[in-house]
Amino acid sequence: MAIRKLRYEGDDILKKKSREVEEIDDKLQTLIDDMIETMHKYNGVGLAAVQVGILKRVVVIDLYDDNGPIVLINPVIIKTKGEQEVDEGCLSFPNKFAKVIRPAEVIAEYTNRNGKHMRVKAKELLAQAICHELDHLDGEVFVDKILPGTLEYIEPEK
Repeated sequence: MAIRKLRYEGDDILKKKSREVEEIDDKLQTLIDDMIETMHKYNGVGLAAVQVGILKRVVVIDLYDDNGPIVLINPVIIKTKGEQEVDEGCLSFPNKFAKVIRPAEVIAEYTNRNGKHMRVKAKELLAQAICHELDHLDGEVFVDKILPGTLEYIEPEK
């Protein structure tokens, strides 16, 4: 496993749409492992492959609970319910935080890293993370969705 180089605000790749994964092979498994390690290194809740420069529809999410990381390949949100105003940040936009509106609940379909078709019903933080990461797959970033007047810059610890 390896830490991948993150792509940051201003990098054109973050605005590009990711391609469907056609084959789950050893190369993809390595990418997934590297993405999980990279997400953990930077204390992220989620990471999309585009954030490490790979235009594939792959997302990893970890709520740091007993379930461990979730891997979503070719994810699609098929249903949303309600809305929630949430504080959000992004590994590709370090030290920026703002409020955005996200669905309170989502149902998403995806393929797991073993090739099994799955469905997840997510609420609260998991719903937020799924929406945030799937936006990345479509070339959208959270700063495009912030509620006016809520952007904050947090100075990094030295």
